Amino acid sequence: MSYYETVKSEVIPALQKELGIKSIQAVPKLEKVKINVGIGSLTKNTKDFSDVVENVSKIAGQKPVVTNAKKAISNFKLREGMPTGITVTLRGEKMYEFIYRLVNVVIPRVRDFRGLKTKSFDGSGNYSIGFKEALVFPEINPDDVLNIHGLQITIITSAKNDDQGRALLTKLGFPFKKEA
Repeated sequence: MSYYETVKSEVIPALQKELGIKSIQAVPKLEKVKINVGIGSLTKNTKDFSDVVENVSKIAGQKPVVTNAKKAISNFKLREGMPTGITVTLRGEKMYEFIYRLVNVVIPRVRDFRGLKTKSFDGSGNYSIGFKEALVFPEINPDDVLNIHGLQITIITSAKNDDQGRALLTKLGFPFKKEA
């Protein structure tokens, strides 16, 4: 049984019972996962950032999109059309497999990890995690990395508030800090 099927058959009904929701359709679910990498600093030093695109595609399992600046900002030495970031959106089974790898492989590899902050929710049940180095992902070989870069992961849920979002992510295995 895949992780996606396990979530549908076990996690969602347990969450429905825990939150006291009558309809299974009203139970919070994962909608999508967005992975973003800012490459503004890389474009100043070198024009080649194909290794970063390759790393993000290995992490996500699909090809990312390079985002460009919509307008020029002289203080940041940014011209219209310059590449500023790399983004990929995961949905469906790829999203659930990524979440499984994130919780069970990547987060335990983070050095001095003491739990995820509960303050990273946005008020609507969505959660953001930032990594200073993408080397914690096992898909990336540290010897092949030319440019060390971080990445931002945003988990978008259908939760109505942070408590429902936290309950969903806790059921999926996210290790949140215990609040004192």
